[in-house]
Amino acid sequence: MSHVTTADGTRIWYDACGQGDPLLLLNGQSLDHEMWDGVHADLAEHHRVVRMDFRGTGGSDAPLDEPYTFELFVNDALAVLDALEITRTHVYGFSMGGKVAQTFAATAPERLGALVLGATAPGGSNEVERPRSSTLALRQASTAAGRDMIAELFYTPAWAAAHPDTVTRVLPRGPLRAQRLHFGASSGYDGWDLLPSVQAPTLVVHGEDDLLTPVGNAALLAERIPGARLLVLPGTRHGYLHEGGDKATHEVLDFLAAHPVSARG
Repeated sequence: MSHVTTADGTRIWYDACGQGDPLLLLNGQSLDHEMWDGVHADLAEHHRVVRMDFRGTGGSDAPLDEPYTFELFVNDALAVLDALEITRTHVYGFSMGGKVAQTFAATAPERLGALVLGATAPGGSNEVERPRSSTLALRQASTAAGRDMIAELFYTPAWAAAHPDTVTRVLPRGPLRAQRLHFGASSGYDGWDLLPSVQAPTLVVHGEDDLLTPVGNAALLAERIPGARLLVLPGTRHGYLHEGGDKATHEVLDFLAAHPVSARG
């Protein structure tokens, strides 16, 4: 693990493991790299997996004087890739990280191999809105009651009860002000006009019973991005990558193997 200092002086935490085509993982809103625990090890059996913490989370600095934007997050990611001397990478973005991944695809296409968008949405007026109760859970996620609400949104009750450590890893981290800046960045995103310009091979993955980011958003993304493939996992919620991890990771690995980074000149 290490840090890179960005142009504005913010230190960004990152690590890398495994060998093969690079694969950059982008975290959900206010979550740090630990949300990928277990999943990243399976991916690293076939890829050089890079995790990073967005500013405001985990081991990265949390500047609080300016709004966070997805363009800023992408620039932070590019600084990490430059530090690792990675010129092109696959990108797997989860939830808010999926919106950052869309921005990456639109603004730095020459750095992108294939794209995986997990449990995410296009933003703006076209996004299928989550129920009000789900937004309330996000706003209260740092409280004891909020923990239970987040657990239910991510996983079926029996699975959450059997995996309390995983539930803990999907709870917001970092200063409350930084959490609000993450929420503001995600809420203000509108990638609808960017999506048709995405040229990277794209896999859209979603849990069928997701109430945090309703599954209708997956269909919108798959229809809007040229040639995108859609994978909906029955019986899973927002945290499909854990509860449905065997199937999800297998499908992601097969998809990336079909689109090697070196094939995109």
